[in-house]
Amino acid sequence: MSAKRSIKTQIKPASKKSNLSAFDQLDGWHPWQEAASNSYLLYPVRKLQGGRVAWFNFALAKEMGLLPKKASEKITAKLEKKLLETFCLRIVNEYDQENDIRYTPSVMKERPYMATRYLQLQHDDKTGRTSGDGRCIWNGVVNHKGKTWDVSSRGTGVTALAPGSVKSDVPLESGNTDHGYGCGLAEIDELYGSAIMAEIMHLNGFTTERMLAIIDIGEECAIGVRAGENLFRPAHLFMHLKQENLSELKRATDFLIDRQYRNKEWNFSTKTRNRYRLLLEEVCESFAQFAAQLEREYIFAWLDWDGDNVLSTAGIIDYGSVRQFGVRHDQYRYDDDDRFSTNLNEQKAKAKLTIQVFAQMVEYLVTGRRRPLGEFKNHPILERFEEHFDYYLQCHFLYQMGLKKAQREQLLNDHRSEVEKLFSEFQSLEKRKTRRKQQKVADGVNRPAIFNMRHFLRDFPELLLMTKKKSDPDLISAQEFCDSYKTDFASRNDLKVNANVGKRILKLQRQYVECLRLIEGISWKKLTKQVSERSSVINRTDRVTGNALINMVNEILVRRRQGLPDGNIMETMDEFIQSQVTRPDVTDSEETQKLNRSLRKDPLGRAFLTLVEDYREDI
Repeated sequence: MSAKRSIKTQIKPASKKSNLSAFDQLDGWHPWQEAASNSYLLYPVRKLQGGRVAWFNFALAKEMGLLPKKASEKITAKLEKKLLETFCLRIVNEYDQENDIRYTPSVMKERPYMATRYLQLQHDDKTGRTSGDGRCIWNGVVNHKGKTWDVSSRGTGVTALAPGSVKSDVPLESGNTDHGYGCGLAEIDELYGSAIMAEIMHLNGFTTERMLAIIDIGEECAIGVRAGENLFRPAHLFMHLKQENLSELKRATDFLIDRQYRNKEWNFSTKTRNRYRLLLEEVCESFAQFAAQLEREYIFAWLDWDGDNVLSTAGIIDYGSVRQFGVRHDQYRYDDDDRFSTNLNEQKAKAKLTIQVFAQMVEYLVTGRRRPLGEFKNHPILERFEEHFDYYLQCHFLYQMGLKKAQREQLLNDHRSEVEKLFSEFQSLEKRKTRRKQQKVADGVNRPAIFNMRHFLRDFPELLLMTKKKSDPDLISAQEFCDSYKTDFASRNDLKVNANVGKRILKLQRQYVECLRLIEGISWKKLTKQVSERSSVINRTDRVTGNALINMVNEILVRRRQGLPDGNIMETMDEFIQSQVTRPDVTDSEETQKLNRSLRKDPLGRAFLTLVEDYREDI
C-alpha cells in the first residue's frame, strides 16, 4: 500500500555500538521488497506506548546473534527498552489514513514495513490478490554467521489483506470486532501457546517457526514476534502461478532458491541451469518426510494445497490450529466457523497435492506455459513422493521403537518386507476407534482411538529384556494387551477381544521380535536394553497435548493476574519446554527427571505437570 498522504518521520542519529546493536537490523527493510515488487503492501508504522515484555527466547536470540553468547538471561531495563523499541509497533492502516488520524513524528518508524500477499483458500479470490498477512508485518532480516533469519510480528494491526477487511469492503480500525478475522490484534493466550509449542517442536527435530518474543500491549492482547531461517510459504509462490504472472513467479522462486543456497540448505543456486527441477526434487522429499513425521507423532497441522499453513521448506507455521495428540485421534477435525479442517489421515494427501502444484509451477517456469493442475496428477514426482513418504513413515516408526539410525537403515535396506508386515499390524491396532459415533468437542469433532500404541512401544522392549526365553520370548495375551493399552476413551464393548483382534495382537508381537532378530552386529541382550532405554524416552507418557496446552496457558494468565512476575513465568516455561524433549540422542531420562523435580517445587510448574497428566491421551 502506498500511503495516501506522506507521514513525516524524525530520523534519529545512530546510537553508539552496544551489545544490543544487532537489533538495529530490524528496521522494516526486507530483501523480498526488491525481489517481488507486486507481492506486498507497505504500511507506515508507529511505536506503541506502555508495552512490556511478557516472554523472551534468549536461546533463539543468541543463536541469531541478537545477543552475545554469554549474555545474562534476565530481562534488564535496557534490554526491555530495546525490545519495545523494536517490536512494540502498530501499523498506520487504511482506516487511520482515510480518517486522517495523525501521530507525532517522534513515534513514527523511519521506514514503512511490509505485509506480504500470498494465496489463501478461505478468500473468495483464490489468486492471492486480496489475501496474505492480515495482522502481521515483517520486521526485516538478521544476518549472522552466514545465515539469514526472517523476523515478523503478528498482532500489529489489521491490514487490507485480512479476510474481515476483504468481506467488509471498507477499511477497518485495528481492534474492531465487527468482522471475523478483521481485528488485526493477537490475544496473549494464543501467543503463549505458540511460544511453548513451537520451541518444543524445534527441540524435537521439526522444522518450524520459532517465537522470539511476546510483547504485552494490555487488555489481554499482545504482539508475537516469530523468527526462522525461511518464513516464506509455498503460498507466496503459488499466488503468482494462479495469476499467471511468470516474471514475478521467477523472481519469487529465485528468491527462495537463493535464500536456501546462502543458508546452506540446498546445494544449487540461481545460477544452476536446472534449478527449478532440483527445487521440485527438494520440496518433494521434504514434504514427504514432513507429512510422515506429522503422522507418526500425531501432529495435526491442517495442510492444504494452497501452501498457506506450512513453510516452503516443509515445516510448521501458525500454531493457532496446530495440535499434538496423545493417541492417534485421526478423525479429529477443527471447526473454523465456515468449514471443517482436514484430519490426520488426510495430511499426506494434502502434502502430495501441494507437490502436484509445485510440479505445475515448475513446468510453467521452465516452459512458460501454464497447464491445468489436473494434467499433473500422474507426474513422476508424485510417485517419488509416495516412495519417500513410505520410507520416512516406516523409518520414523523404527525410530519410535528405539532403533538407532544404522539399525533403521539396515532393516529398511535389507528387510523392508518384514518392516512393512510389522508396521501393518501396528497400524491396524493403532487406528481402531471407539464404536461410538463422531462426537462434538470444544473446537471441532472427533471419534477417539481405543489403544495407546505409544505405550506399547515403550513397554514391550522391557518385557523382552526381562524374558528368560531368548528363542521364544514371553508374549502378552490379547486380553492383557487390551487391559494394559486401552485409552480412557475405550468402552467395555470397544475392548471385547474377537478372534481377529486377538490374532493381530499376537502377530504384532511376533513380527516385532522377528524384526529385532534381523538386526546384525549386536547381542540380543544389548539390543533389547538399548531399545528399552531409547523407546522409554521417545514414547514418554507425559507428552503435552493440545488441550493440556490450552489449560496450561489459562493457568499462566490466572497467575499473571495474581501478580506472579513475568520472569518467574519465563523460567517455568523454559524448564517445561526443556523437559518435553523426547530425543534420546540429545537428552536422557536423568536430565528429564531433574527438570521435573525442579518443576514440582514450583506452584506453576506443578500445575503444568498435573495438566499434562490429566490430558495425556487427549487431542
